[in-house]
Amino acid sequence: MALKGIRVVELAGLAPAPFCAMILADFGAKVVRVDRVKSQMGTDRLGRGKRSVAVDLKKKEGVEVVRKMCSKADVVIEPFRTGVMEKLGLGPDTLLSDNPRLVYARLTGFGQQGPWSARAGHDINYISLAGILGQLGRKGERPYPPINLVADFAGGGLTCAFGITMALFERSLSGNGQVIDSNMVEGSAYVGSWLWNSRAMPIWGKERGDNVLDGGSAFYDTYETKDGKFVGVGALEPQFFNDLVKGLGLSDEVSQFDDPVEMRQKFKEKFLTKTRDEWDVAFEGLDACYSPVLDYDEAPSHPHNVYNKSFLKDAKGRYSPAPAPRLSRTPGVDQVYPTPRIGEHTSEVLKEIGYSPSDISRFISEGVVENAGSSKL
Repeated sequence: MALKGIRVVELAGLAPAPFCAMILADFGAKVVRVDRVKSQMGTDRLGRGKRSVAVDLKKKEGVEVVRKMCSKADVVIEPFRTGVMEKLGLGPDTLLSDNPRLVYARLTGFGQQGPWSARAGHDINYISLAGILGQLGRKGERPYPPINLVADFAGGGLTCAFGITMALFERSLSGNGQVIDSNMVEGSAYVGSWLWNSRAMPIWGKERGDNVLDGGSAFYDTYETKDGKFVGVGALEPQFFNDLVKGLGLSDEVSQFDDPVEMRQKFKEKFLTKTRDEWDVAFEGLDACYSPVLDYDEAPSHPHNVYNKSFLKDAKGRYSPAPAPRLSRTPGVDQVYPTPRIGEHTSEVLKEIGYSPSDISRFISEGVVENAGSSKL
């Protein structure tokens, strides 16, 4: 696996940091998540393949445990607001002095510097500041947040994982680690580079929701079918548009240069005459840039996804997306490894970094750490 042998310490957080660490784990890194003690239930739904230690960072010895873990790690991922790790005594200056080869990734909303660096926020706030949210939404309506995919996962976790792999590659040349300031405002803006740099193209130029790609075009939109399901069409080029209207049976009635409002109404009425599955059959063999809009249950069962094994099934029969991209020699995992219980591997990990059984027993009894795994030390 591409990241085999890389040791990662992940300070537990929400959404972007767990996703970043899961990417690394999926491609072979050994990830240890540092959880809080006295946490009855974990919120990490991206913990597959990780191990968990539970440490009380309010205790001096708990901080020393994490510091020792980091001294033997290749990567640290921390998701806290600026200054938190320094107050704990686990800031980059300290950890890189212990371990000069360490790649220290700081994954935050607003970054380490600037007037908003200490503010709280969520995906909607980061993409607002990045100039992305203002581009999303139907004509005449409010900007519409795309769940929390853009900042948390694209501009946050995925971008941070990219930064980590770049830093690891550079370390292979220089021998030195470095600090990564991966923040979701800049990450989201960077993901949206094409939006910024294509503004002079004719597909833009109108208000939000009235352009070719944002809902203003009838041939780049979604439509309801007879059975209450939906399809998506993206027939931008003339040859694809011709196949779209052919599949709809409208070749003699619609031109790509027609009024978009009238064209959308014709498409809307036509798509309502058949079920989604019937439209799948109608468009078979046509390059119309047509697709059924699939839900969570349907996507893993689509023949294309089944053929490519695009989704993995866990021990309980639940599906999860497989690692992407595919590497020919060193691919990611081909099964869903279990998500750890909080503190499940505390004793195991502490033993690996050099603590004795008596030290570990004392830490557990004094509440420095919690052990939810085997009692054997």
